[in-house]
Amino acid sequence: QATNRPPFFNGTNYTYWKARMKIFILAMDYEMWSIIENGPHIPTKNVNGLQTLKPENEWDDHDKKMTQLNFKAMNALYCALDPIEFNRISVCSTAKVIWDKLEVTHEGTNQVKESKINVLMHKYELFKMEPNESITQMITRFTDITNELKNLGKSYTNNDLVRKILRSLPKSWMPKVTAIEEAKDLKTLPLEELVGSLM
Repeated sequence: QATNRPPFFNGTNYTYWKARMKIFILAMDYEMWSIIENGPHIPTKNVNGLQTLKPENEWDDHDKKMTQLNFKAMNALYCALDPIEFNRISVCSTAKVIWDKLEVTHEGTNQVKESKINVLMHKYELFKMEPNESITQMITRFTDITNELKNLGKSYTNNDLVRKILRSLPKSWMPKVTAIEEAKDLKTLPLEELVGSLM
């Protein structure tokens, strides 16, 4: 897919699309992502100590630029959606409302998200290397769980992840685990380096 076109969303694998779309927007314009996250810029002025809306004929260049960014963000989102997903958000008036509507539709309300987090955290806590599973397969499974948690707002430190992987290995791996613990500082050991040491 061309890097200047937004990642396409057809209603499946929302978590994957959301992560890619966020990076796409940030790469286009950092302020554009702020508008999606926090809402559009509302041009105002101070009148007798009170903030009031500016008439459009009083907008300065900053007001025009920031207002246009909301429409650019809306356009990027429109271009990323198939007709069914577009119909869900076609009446939304700002990029933030579009983003929030897609999030609630595909991730659920805060209560639903909390429930998903609890299920994933349970999987994380019980995570173990399975019989006949390779390190690559194990790490892929582990990464799927932690990435889903991160996309739902729950993340772990690198140190937590390193220690969790070492605890997840069967007893037959204990000599290698001990060697890694003695040779490396687990507080600063990058996850990628740990995986390389286990391969």
